[in-house]
Amino acid sequence: MKRKTKQRMTGAMAAMAMVASAGVQAEEARELVTIVTSAEPQTQLMAMVLTMNAAQQGAKAHILLCGPGGDMALKEAPENVLMPQAPKSMSSQGLMKMILEKGLATAEVCAIYLPNAKLDSDALLDGVGVADPAVMAGRIIADDARVMSF
Repeated sequence: MKRKTKQRMTGAMAAMAMVASAGVQAEEARELVTIVTSAEPQTQLMAMVLTMNAAQQGAKAHILLCGPGGDMALKEAPENVLMPQAPKSMSSQGLMKMILEKGLATAEVCAIYLPNAKLDSDALLDGVGVADPAVMAGRIIADDARVMSF
């Protein structure tokens, strides 16, 4: 009798531990920071695909665009960010706009992008801002953050 009771208690304790750890895993990595610096169309698009999917799965997503990646935020963007990619004929800028329109993420250019491109914020797409370095740094180092860099 003692042995069966002990086995039941061990099994119950193991089940409780599994439920508790599943709850912890479900709460991890709720913040996502996607940093895009690449000029390569497929890399930019895949960054947006992964960001969108993570946001749809519950992540609070933030997109930071720097260097050539910042070109994705321009109203008058270069061809590489407008180039449709297979399999859905979507461009990196097009998918980013869709993500923003659906409220799945925020998007900002890095603070030094516009001055070095000799542009001002009027050159940016609606819904794209200029990152505050202190705020973005806080997002990057947050305990629950995941950072993807492309």
